[in-house]
Amino acid sequence: MEYVIRFLAGGIVVSAFALLGDILRPKSFAGLFGAAPSVGLATLTLALLKQGGQYAAIEGRSMVIGSAALAAYSLLVCQILTRFRTTALTATALTAVAWFVVAFGLKYALLDW
Repeated sequence: MEYVIRFLAGGIVVSAFALLGDILRPKSFAGLFGAAPSVGLATLTLALLKQGGQYAAIEGRSMVIGSAALAAYSLLVCQILTRFRTTALTATALTAVAWFVVAFGLKYALLDW
C-alpha cells in the first residue's frame, strides 16, 4: 500500500510542477522545475543516511528503471505528437501504457521480482 501512495503522490507532484512550468512566464522559468535529478540525489542521500547502503542501492536501481521508462514514454509521446499531430492529452494518454510496460518489464528482467 505504501508503494501505491508513493506512486500517486509522486505522480501528482510531478504533474503539478509540469503544469506550473507550463503556465508560468517566461518559459525559461520552467527550467527550475526540471530539478528532478537533484531531488533524486537528495532522496538517495537521505535513504543512505537513514536506511543504509543496501536500501539506498535498491532505491537507486528503481530510479534508473523509472528513468528508462520515462525516456521510452517521452520518445513515444514526441513521435506521436510530430507524426500524427494529435493533442498532448491524446498522446500522453495513449502512451501511458508504454511507461508501465517498460518499468515493470525492466523490474522483472533486471531484479527478478
